[in-house]
Amino acid sequence: MKKQLLVSLFFTLAVVDLYFYQIDPASSLDFRRFNPGGFNNNPPNNNPPNNPPNNNPPNNPGFKAQDPGVRGGAAGAGGAIAGLSTNESALFTATQPTFNEVDAVPDGLGPRMNLDSCAGCHAQPASGGSSPFVNPQVAFASKDGGTDVVPSFISAHGPVREARFVKNPDGTADGGVHDLFTITGRTGASGCTLAQPDFATALRNDNVIFRIPTPTFGAGLIEQIPDSAILANQANNATQKRAVGIVGKPNFAVSGRTISGQTNNNGNDGTIARFGWKAQNKSLLLFAGEAYNVEQGVSNELFQTERDETSNCQFANIPNSVTNTDATTPFQVLSDIEQFSIFMRFLAAPTPSPDTPGGANSIANGKSLFTSAGCALCHTPSFTTTNRSAVAALSNKPVNLFSDLLVHDMGPGLADGVSQGQAGPTEFRTAPLWGVGQRVFFLHDGRTSDLVQAIQAHQSGDTFHRNASEANGVIKNFNGLGENQKQDLLNFLRSL
Repeated sequence: MKKQLLVSLFFTLAVVDLYFYQIDPASSLDFRRFNPGGFNNNPPNNNPPNNPPNNNPPNNPGFKAQDPGVRGGAAGAGGAIAGLSTNESALFTATQPTFNEVDAVPDGLGPRMNLDSCAGCHAQPASGGSSPFVNPQVAFASKDGGTDVVPSFISAHGPVREARFVKNPDGTADGGVHDLFTITGRTGASGCTLAQPDFATALRNDNVIFRIPTPTFGAGLIEQIPDSAILANQANNATQKRAVGIVGKPNFAVSGRTISGQTNNNGNDGTIARFGWKAQNKSLLLFAGEAYNVEQGVSNELFQTERDETSNCQFANIPNSVTNTDATTPFQVLSDIEQFSIFMRFLAAPTPSPDTPGGANSIANGKSLFTSAGCALCHTPSFTTTNRSAVAALSNKPVNLFSDLLVHDMGPGLADGVSQGQAGPTEFRTAPLWGVGQRVFFLHDGRTSDLVQAIQAHQSGDTFHRNASEANGVIKNFNGLGENQKQDLLNFLRSL
């Protein structure tokens, strides 16, 4: 009798678990299954590690591996890719000031925005990078007479962030960016009165998630990786990947639907998208056009309408930035987003350090451990660009990005509840690791500046609840390393 009761109880539990597994992913109940603790909306660790070299001998029981911190010295990125023609080099030089320029209300800034410059967000360690040590959003809240309040999740020494609401008030999926600031009170915005989004309520309801800027160094090389190479790499090492629970999939581009929650369904060209935290953008031009419209509020030839069409808050022609048909030189014809994309396309990949931190032997050992632990199964060390690129400097070149450009299920610990294209609420693109040595903030929301914490955050969920991160097996391997081995691996990552 007891045996029958136990069998019946296990059967009932299995049915209940299966029921919850099949609930629609858009529902809040289902997301709680993926992420029972809610989103990680805690303030980021705002103390980037700047640890001295860990020189304790491996047999010292007190030795513990630690993040060496942001690699010092000259910026290992920010220049033009080698091999550009004379005209291409001139174009790179000419477009950088446009990427760095600061927009104002008469230029089309706003009505809602997160900052006023591409380079303000993409600044570390050079123009085109990621979040800088000091967050410019804090000062921007009151710039030019602005009356905005700095949201609680923005701090002077935290990451530059955008905020996305997971759901609309009626419970349907949102996922779109809700800009932090407005042009109210700023020079040139007379008569415009707008309220900031109610972030306090969204935080209380666990309905807001964050994203930080992705670096654009070497982006032109990434753009030129053939889809066939990405798919072939996906099929490589299949046995090893299955053994540790790695699957991964490409995020096929859906034209016009780069922001989740929007309703402009322009079809699907069937190609693999590769830019953004969920690989939601296909090209650098699309990446630039969306960012200009979403992050700075500047409408353009790809995103022609204002995100906020309040009539009293329009102070420039729409679209705000277009091809200049009255130009007197060929360069002046280019719109801002074309210039942004050209600058990013011609940016060189980050240059790794051969011996810092830890020395050449430690870095070499760490590189070997990176592969043997399984990290390289997702963080693919290298691709090769197409041999038919229109830009010779981008043709048949190695792309040492350390990413497979696929999206992976990262479990409840990193889940953000937002879907973009075919990337679901727990899925993210494998972040390229080149340049990580000089990066200040890690993970999609910038929750930590400690590389060890970032690694450990990849592990969450379990197979029983069917919400295991694909990285769980690899993190188990990492945790099984000796402390001196972990240190070598960390030194390798900070050398990139």
